[in-house]
Amino acid sequence: MHGKNVRPMPLLTARGLVKDHGRTRALRGASVELREAEILAVTGASGSGKSTLLHCLAGIVRPDEGSVAYAGKRLDQLPEKNLSELRRTDFGVVFQFGQLIPELTAVDNVALPLLLAGTDRRAARERAGEWLERFGVRGQEEQRPGEMSGGQAQRVSLARALVTGPRVVFADEPTGALDSLASEQVMAALTHAARESRTAVLLITHDAQTAAYADREVTLRDGVVVSEADAELEVSR
Repeated sequence: MHGKNVRPMPLLTARGLVKDHGRTRALRGASVELREAEILAVTGASGSGKSTLLHCLAGIVRPDEGSVAYAGKRLDQLPEKNLSELRRTDFGVVFQFGQLIPELTAVDNVALPLLLAGTDRRAARERAGEWLERFGVRGQEEQRPGEMSGGQAQRVSLARALVTGPRVVFADEPTGALDSLASEQVMAALTHAARESRTAVLLITHDAQTAAYADREVTLRDGVVVSEADAELEVSR
């Protein structure tokens, strides 16, 4: 079949994930797939296992049981060296509080992943400036995180996550610490940039308005995916 009814191929697939934190079972057989260039929202109450699922999918922690496959390779079986390389090249990660380096300016925070990959400093800063502009924070290049609003700092974090051209961005409650206006600005910037660069996004959120930006939504309850819905979105192209 051809046309808009053909679904993209799965890029990242988790099957039967089980993960314990001490005596607490965070995941109880969770299965989910992220397709090429889609934005997937994972929703659920606090303590449902959302962040643990993200950490397993991003190769940050290994599941106790089950499998995680990325582009046909088993992530849960890769050595840490290979996982670290993937997180530098193919994966971008954004956390609720951004985790920017407070001593570095905005442009240097965004340029850091490029510098770690061996990019020339001048070229890295130039590319970082371009991404700051795409996220609407041009003019903040020399500001440090403590000198910016929460929304501005989070958009700098998103620019840092996307500057290397990853295939997947993992966003863990990226609007959780923001007011409603800043949340809308951050999500609009993220979805626009992701669609423009055809980057897949795994979005962890407990907020219905944030989840509404996704193409598809799955709900996690007590460590298991219990429902899935395709979002009805009109995307102007």
